[in-house]
Amino acid sequence: MITATGLELRAGARILLSEANLRIQPGDRIGLVGRNGAGKTTTLKVLAGEGQPYAGHVERRGEAGYLPQDPRTGDLGVTARDRVLSARGLDALLREMNELQEKLAESADDRLVRRYGTLEDRFAALGGYAAEAEAARICSNLGLEDRILAQTIGTLSGGQRRRIELARILFRDAGDSGILLLDEPTNHLDADSITWLKSFLSAHKGGLVVISHDGALLEAVVNKVWYLDATRSVVDQYNLGWKAYLEQRETDERRRRRERANAEKKAGALMAQADKMRAKATKTVAAQNMAKRAEKLLAGLEDERTADRVAKVRFPAPAPCGKTPLTATGLSKSYGSLEIFTDVSVAVDRGSRVAILGLNGAGKTTLLRMLGGLLAPDTGSVNPGHGLRLGYYAQEHETLDVDRTILEHMRSAAPDQSDTDLRKILGAFLFSGDDVNKPAGVLSGGEKTRLALSTLVCSGANVLLLDEPTNNLDPASREQVLDAIANYPGAIVLVTHDPGAVLALKPDRAILLPDGDEDAWSDDLLELVELA
Repeated sequence: MITATGLELRAGARILLSEANLRIQPGDRIGLVGRNGAGKTTTLKVLAGEGQPYAGHVERRGEAGYLPQDPRTGDLGVTARDRVLSARGLDALLREMNELQEKLAESADDRLVRRYGTLEDRFAALGGYAAEAEAARICSNLGLEDRILAQTIGTLSGGQRRRIELARILFRDAGDSGILLLDEPTNHLDADSITWLKSFLSAHKGGLVVISHDGALLEAVVNKVWYLDATRSVVDQYNLGWKAYLEQRETDERRRRRERANAEKKAGALMAQADKMRAKATKTVAAQNMAKRAEKLLAGLEDERTADRVAKVRFPAPAPCGKTPLTATGLSKSYGSLEIFTDVSVAVDRGSRVAILGLNGAGKTTLLRMLGGLLAPDTGSVNPGHGLRLGYYAQEHETLDVDRTILEHMRSAAPDQSDTDLRKILGAFLFSGDDVNKPAGVLSGGEKTRLALSTLVCSGANVLLLDEPTNNLDPASREQVLDAIANYPGAIVLVTHDPGAVLALKPDRAILLPDGDEDAWSDDLLELVELA
């Protein structure tokens, strides 16, 4: 169980939460929702013990399984399988048991036999080989094949690493009453894996808090909703499922509007009468009493929720360029003996729209990083054409320096523009005032997305490489990004699991990995987007 009392959270001088009392108990499956930047990720970090509150106290009974938006993968040299098994300490036990087996094959030393027996007992107590099979099932359901589990963490894509971390957390708490704190768990999952995850979380006996912009996941899983209201710095708590919450919230809004209209009408009549009475000296006290009654009527009202601000996303006016600003020929990439793809060629013409498709692990992000000059291919070359200006959006935001401020990132992206002009752009992306001095490392996933997009605006890019640009965005912000994609006149090369992003792009071509085949776009390929 986790209990937070008098919780106050801040981002710089801005108060995210004030005097909040929160409790997570076995059986609670809570959806933590609110607009981007409202403080959802900060709240989850504090509940998990990964961050400290500005004020208040958090009490935890037992450990919580926490999935952050940015994957924490530990030692990059361990295998993916060992990383998952480490959740229950099985990796170290298996490693030592295997080492002892080799020694026992050479010498049946009594001390080694006793040590092996002790380890075997501990291994059995932790579930033994049945637990190892259980971990493999969870990984398989999250789209992690055996060949991926045999790889070291350092050779995996960002999406694969995040699924390994999710598998690790679910394996540790599978069938248990532990608490799961999950921040956007469906990122990088295909449709089948999301369906399985819904079933797993719905059956979880312990507590759960999930941040997600996936309405279907929330509808299938949650039985309570915490709405983080950024305008009032409070958490509105609803002991309702997702659909009932949406209906109740709308009912509450209508009631607030009705009560405010009635109170303002009565207060206006009282104030008008008070103004008339003030003209007579004998009725001054009565006039003051009427004015006080009017003020009391208005003071007792609940605050009316204001509409959430939405970032005004636009992409840059592309700089002039030649007919084919970007060409890649014979690209290949392998990690050790594992071949990701080979002999892939791409020609990006001016204003073209290209979708890169393939299953998880097929190398979509790897190819995009090569095109962006962030990763060297094993063979082949990437050749800029006349006037090329690249804009690269990374799905894991690895192009952002966590120690540099928002404004410093903008200065690097557009060194010729004044701070005043850069602040105007940032204001359109909902970064204003002292917010621009925050380091990128303290931003939520949605805020990092907005920062990364804002740096593209002033780049003059004529070829945009976009890797999962709608991840971590609330529905209103996602619609803004889709509109920007649809109306951008330059070339776009897109990697996404979001069918809406592909529909906005209206691709003319698709590159299918790992084979690298290039096809004219057909709507029949849309099914592959969710499966990828």
